[in-house]
Amino acid sequence: MCDALQLPIVDLSSPDRFSTANSIRQACIDHGFFYLVNHGVDEELVNKVFEQGSKFFSLPIEEKMKVIIKNYSGYSPLYAGKLDTTLSTKGDSNEGFYVGQLAGDLNQWPLEGIGFAILEKHNRNLLSTTTLSTCLICFLRSAGTKLLFLIALSLKLDEDFFEKVGAFNEPLASLGLLHYPGDLDSSNEEIYGASDHSDFGMLTLLATDGVPGLQICREKSEQPQVWEDVPSMSGAFIVNIGDMMERWTNCLFRSRLHRVLPPRQEHYSVAFFLNPSKDCNVECLESCCSEDCPPRFPPIKALDYLEERLRLTYGL
Repeated sequence: MCDALQLPIVDLSSPDRFSTANSIRQACIDHGFFYLVNHGVDEELVNKVFEQGSKFFSLPIEEKMKVIIKNYSGYSPLYAGKLDTTLSTKGDSNEGFYVGQLAGDLNQWPLEGIGFAILEKHNRNLLSTTTLSTCLICFLRSAGTKLLFLIALSLKLDEDFFEKVGAFNEPLASLGLLHYPGDLDSSNEEIYGASDHSDFGMLTLLATDGVPGLQICREKSEQPQVWEDVPSMSGAFIVNIGDMMERWTNCLFRSRLHRVLPPRQEHYSVAFFLNPSKDCNVECLESCCSEDCPPRFPPIKALDYLEERLRLTYGL
């Protein structure tokens, strides 16, 4: 049995921004994960995305395959991806549906009335009606942007640092709806819902349906590795630092290994990946390097980095 980990809680509505920034700094150094509360994302909207995701994943496989993933958008079948590429097992036991700015104007959608409804109620601040998933992206992007202002403060930078370097010009935000079907495989092969990995990008915000399974490893170089259960918290997103942010901070903020255990019970999650604009230059922050601690990584364009990581994992 793994111990349950009590992650730090960050309140996005707190008026004390410097105290909140300090809490974020400590969370990103110690855990790489934290709970985000009072984030401004409508819980009803999140629940409706879960409902529509469930409807889509319940479709016959031939229907889902009509929107097979292309250009980072569409349906990813069961066992199609393997996040830990060192494993000799078949792919991870989850299926997903992905939309977002990485696909540009090439997002794929299921047929009208199958899986993703149009919701006008949540169309505030948008120019026209839109799909539930795209609408959720807008609200999560707003929450993620507010969080990045606080992260800049936590790194002893100007609050608008990420804005000034162009990270927000056209951020590469994407949404993944994930379905873990439960105990499918009767063989002796242990297949994780999501095998050991760290996220590629800047920030990830995760909503779950409350079914346990997520674990993190805070010290990936230690042997044997110690894995800790991450319980869900009602109304909160689980936020984690990705490899790109680790690279930006010269490994001050750590992108931790995490995984989803072999699913014994069907469950769903929604993952929002917030990344900078494609031409944003990711290089060591001045506040994170010194003569004694020089930059560990060369500069790289955000899109070049993400595409290489996606290619290695999914063959995209």
